[in-house]
Amino acid sequence: MNIVNLVQGTQEWLAHRANFFNASDAPAMMGVSPYKTRSDLLKEYATGIRPEPSPMQQDLYDEGHRCEALYRTIAESIIGDELYPVVGTEGKLSASFDGLTMSEDDAYEHKLLNEDLRKAFDDINTVAPEHRDAQAGRLLPMLYQVQMEQQSMIGKCKRVLFGASRWSRAGEMEEERHCFYYPNPDLAAKIEAGWEQFAKDLAAYEAPVVEVKPEGRTPETLPALRIEVRGQVTASNLHAFREHAVEVFGGINRDLQTDQDFADAEKTVKWCGEVEARLDAAKQHAQSQMETVDEIFRTIDDIKEIARRTRLDLGKIVDQRKVEIKEGIIRGGRNAYAAHVQSLKAETGGAWVELGMPDFAGAAKGKRSVSSIQDAVDTMLANAKIEADASAKRIRANVVFLDRVIEGYEFLFADRVGLATKQIEDLRLVVSSRIDKHKADELRKEEEQRERIRREEQAKLEHEAAEKRAAEEKAARVAEQAAAPAPAPAPAPTPAARPATVARQAPARRPAPPTRPTDAEIIAALVSHFEATEVQVVGWLCEMDFSVA
Repeated sequence: MNIVNLVQGTQEWLAHRANFFNASDAPAMMGVSPYKTRSDLLKEYATGIRPEPSPMQQDLYDEGHRCEALYRTIAESIIGDELYPVVGTEGKLSASFDGLTMSEDDAYEHKLLNEDLRKAFDDINTVAPEHRDAQAGRLLPMLYQVQMEQQSMIGKCKRVLFGASRWSRAGEMEEERHCFYYPNPDLAAKIEAGWEQFAKDLAAYEAPVVEVKPEGRTPETLPALRIEVRGQVTASNLHAFREHAVEVFGGINRDLQTDQDFADAEKTVKWCGEVEARLDAAKQHAQSQMETVDEIFRTIDDIKEIARRTRLDLGKIVDQRKVEIKEGIIRGGRNAYAAHVQSLKAETGGAWVELGMPDFAGAAKGKRSVSSIQDAVDTMLANAKIEADASAKRIRANVVFLDRVIEGYEFLFADRVGLATKQIEDLRLVVSSRIDKHKADELRKEEEQRERIRREEQAKLEHEAAEKRAAEEKAARVAEQAAAPAPAPAPAPTPAARPATVARQAPARRPAPPTRPTDAEIIAALVSHFEATEVQVVGWLCEMDFSVA
């Protein structure tokens, strides 16, 4: 924090505030201040003109400063350290502390005790004692939370003592309430985003047409209607009255745009009713003087009818234009928000989390003037833009993260636009799980490929070994057959002679049948003949039905 050597309340301090976004203005910027609208704050920053406090407001300010000074000793006893008024800045943000310790760990903020604060502290007292200290600050009205949060953002305070009190004129304390406020990171982020949007709106600010608070005006006053009757009409300005009345009624504005127009129209409606009543009174006056004066009565009835129609028509126009203008302002807010979202989508590449259309109609509900409706819609639009900007910022960070970590794995993330809308923790989990699964799948495929190649190589080697054995066994059989002696030739027949006892020669022995080939030789021969694998041949042999062979 940069400490500025200024005394609060001086002209130098006021000049300093004009160049910074101040903690005391943060509630109005966030649209939570009951004392100033966001539109008013924009105008003040844009023009540099801040309204002078009324005498009543100045009295309240003075009383607040008096009670703040009286409460300081109590605040120091609660904190256990001395407090010093400080003005500090952090970037474009500024805060004026009622009190700050030398370590800057503890700050002090005082407000005049009022009914809203009494109700808030009554709610705080309902919290369980063991949780009261941590939660008390979150139960204070939001405008005080916002101010203290910005003070904490600037001073990096660990806590802020919030005191509210009332003191007698003699300096005796009449009532006091206090609690600690602890920094809220979520609220700090909203305040930071809120000032960013405020700066954008300030740069684009165009001063609206200044309008004095509308005070309804009636049309030109009609002349007094004078009728005197003594058995006959003796004097009357009725015809001149009628001509003038028709001219006045015809000149009434029916194109209502501003608050002034509406105020005029509403008062004119009442005025038309009064004209009708005056005409009735004139008619009754004439009728009381004479039983019948047709011309007078017809003319009076004619003027009265014009006044009645004008009153009814203008009343309808007032109601209709109010609805039209209100709907136009709401429609303008919706269109502006939709255009802002489209521009953010262009920045995120189409990735977006649907936040829903803000309830502009709800914001305008109960507002009676055009300016109050416009301010309510503008404030809601600004807050909605802040929320949308925060969402877009998170999505842009996710897009950058995805671009960095999925390089080389883009094919795994065809849904990257949708993934960019996730919370960063969920996104990290999805990315890591997909990439890890892909790597595991690729490793498994590589292992399966290596195993298949190994089996094929092994089968090839076994096949070659079987062929080699079969060739060797075949060669051995051929050699064995070649080495066996040839059978002796049969003796030639001799001429018949006298029988004699001759010893019979034993017949020559047949060559021994070849030995049975080994199982491996049989399998190798079948493998070679059918060009099959050993596994296939063994399977065939197992399936053979020898009973039909």
